[in-house]
Amino acid sequence: MPVARAGALARAQGGMGASGVKSFAFSYLEKVLPVTSLYADHDVVVILSNAPDMLLAKRIAHVLVEEHLAACVNLGVAGLSMYMWQGELEGAEEVPLTIKTTGSRAQELIERLMSLHPYEVPEVLVLPVLGGSVSYLEWVRAQVQG
Repeated sequence: MPVARAGALARAQGGMGASGVKSFAFSYLEKVLPVTSLYADHDVVVILSNAPDMLLAKRIAHVLVEEHLAACVNLGVAGLSMYMWQGELEGAEEVPLTIKTTGSRAQELIERLMSLHPYEVPEVLVLPVLGGSVSYLEWVRAQVQG
């Protein structure tokens, strides 16, 4: 949901201002469903999220990959998201993020993503990978070893 936390937006943008962004008190760590028990450490998972613009999407991707929480983050083309927020129909342009990691790194990645994310209720979905190229799956695992 594109309802931003001003402090998180400023942190994610490297200290840049967050003019026009709504600010909310939000304890994101209390809102994260633990995923560590759902997947084996070596399982590859895909995490879906989004960002309000390409600059922030690039920043999030850069941090997650550089910190070895994600092997790869694909940034899609901005598109219109439609949703209900506090009883009103809303629409906002968002950049989709497709993040590849492992079960052992998923929880830490989600917590880091949420610390960088400006939305009060960011989209964070963890999907299992049921198969794929063996060499690619091994590559993902090697990139995120902690």
